[in-house]
Amino acid sequence: MRKPGNKSLLLPLLLLLASLPPAKAAQQSSKQPPAKPPAAAEKSSSSQNVSAATPPGDEACQKCHTEIAASYAQTAMARASGPAIDQLMPADFTHAASGVHYRVYAENNAAMLAFDRPDDPTMHGTRRLQYFIGSGHRGRTYLFSLDDFFFESPINWYAQKKVWDTAPAFQQARTMPMNLPAYPGCLNCHTSAARAPIAGTENKYNTPLFAHDGITCERCHGDNAAHIATGHGDIVNPSKLSPARRDDICMQCHLEGNVAIEQPHHKLADYRPGQDLGEDVHYFLYIDTESQRIRALGQSEALWQSVCKRQSGDKMACTSCHDPHSTPAPEQRVAFYRGKCLTCHGDAFGAQHHADQPDCTSCHMPRTTTADVAHTQATDHRILKLPMMPLQNLQTGAAAQLVRFPPLPATDAATPPASVSSSTAAPAGDVRDLALAWESLAQSGQSSAAVEAERYLNQAALEHPDDPVLLDSLAFIAQRRGDAEKARQLYEHALSADPTMIDAAANLGVIEARDGHYDRAVALWDSAFNRAPGRSAIGMNLAHIACNAGQFDKARSYVSRVLQFNPDSPQAKNFAKALAADPPNCKSR
Repeated sequence: MRKPGNKSLLLPLLLLLASLPPAKAAQQSSKQPPAKPPAAAEKSSSSQNVSAATPPGDEACQKCHTEIAASYAQTAMARASGPAIDQLMPADFTHAASGVHYRVYAENNAAMLAFDRPDDPTMHGTRRLQYFIGSGHRGRTYLFSLDDFFFESPINWYAQKKVWDTAPAFQQARTMPMNLPAYPGCLNCHTSAARAPIAGTENKYNTPLFAHDGITCERCHGDNAAHIATGHGDIVNPSKLSPARRDDICMQCHLEGNVAIEQPHHKLADYRPGQDLGEDVHYFLYIDTESQRIRALGQSEALWQSVCKRQSGDKMACTSCHDPHSTPAPEQRVAFYRGKCLTCHGDAFGAQHHADQPDCTSCHMPRTTTADVAHTQATDHRILKLPMMPLQNLQTGAAAQLVRFPPLPATDAATPPASVSSSTAAPAGDVRDLALAWESLAQSGQSSAAVEAERYLNQAALEHPDDPVLLDSLAFIAQRRGDAEKARQLYEHALSADPTMIDAAANLGVIEARDGHYDRAVALWDSAFNRAPGRSAIGMNLAHIACNAGQFDKARSYVSRVLQFNPDSPQAKNFAKALAADPPNCKSR
């Protein structure tokens, strides 16, 4: 799941910089957070509602394709989302690191999550779980909402180990991560005809969140209205597309890379089968000494590293081994995939190559623990000759670099992707991508990426002087260095181009507060907190400003709002106690 990483600094006057929720801080201290997701030069205000031209879903195709529809309905893609009560896994456990006791149960035909900490009488409550996300093959999470802001459940079901645990990267968190926004990228690849967030927000949606459960036929075949209505007219057949456009259909959800950069005026949800995915999103791989780690959604880049793909070239695709319309029964799985291997390697080879071990995948595509999702294994799509042997086509030992994936058309598929090093000028039009990609890596904890990020950001800003994402990134660098005036100018410029930027408003508020311009800081933070109430530190900054001004009721209101969305925030709980004292204490942290 692609999740934005918030920029943060420390504000001695108040608390943390408003753009970093406490839960995210816990993530940074225990495990490297996910790379920053796609960034766009223009935030789309498209479809607050599911479009009037919403695709009709699988039911329309079932009329003519009855057997395929019945088979597809049993696949993981078709079962990737739906109402929470339909796929509820009961839970009753205590998370060791935080001491929080969780229960998941059904009550009055509703799916419910209850939480409490036995030694903390202030920490208890319930949430109604509205949707499930994930087929249950690897795992499943659930979504709930408060005031139409949707969040992921703090706990997930990990199907492969059959355990409940906290969300990925929060296994060692000592507080409950209740304010994890449900971002569009997650919805896009698990639902059909999902709504976009309401303009100016990260995770506030009109409901229902999506028109159809799971992934419908239109995701791969398009939604030609004439074909759906009459059975006539063109419909996308992936096998008849060019190899690049064919592969794009799978890559829209089975390619994550280390960084994904949405293109200006585009987003991943704009992609339609048969189009060039690169018009909407550019993906980059970070190649370094740890590049052999397997990610949960790394199938596409792993396959491209395989000898099978490199020697077969465009003839080999995901559908060479996978039938999107069906899943082999467990008792047929070994024979099914062995048949796929022998399509190329031949029966004669199969008869003499470990004939007593018919399961080719057990040696050549073993399940490997993923680097980004705990309790989860992924099939190793590198199809190694020897299990877990070192990769032969990555530039082992070379300087860390970002490479575009899939390789651009001019790149020979039989050679490694061209590298982009600090001494190599970026190809025309790629400077913005590289700037945001390196900056994303720097924000995710790759300290060595900061130099490259700043170099490319400055270069990209010359080409795109009004790009709010670039301006916001450069402003953050200046602010972190202590150049408040430069940062202020850049943030103001960014907000004039895109007034909805939450990070820019929150960070500019810090500069204004430090300069004593409290009215301006409050105006910026109020707007940001209204649109992102899960950002606890924004609300805490507002509470401290109000308290210092003697506005105790207003301060209590801000703290109450923080605790509504983040009931285990230590800072908010401590400040609530301080505000309840007589007289109120504004210095509590």
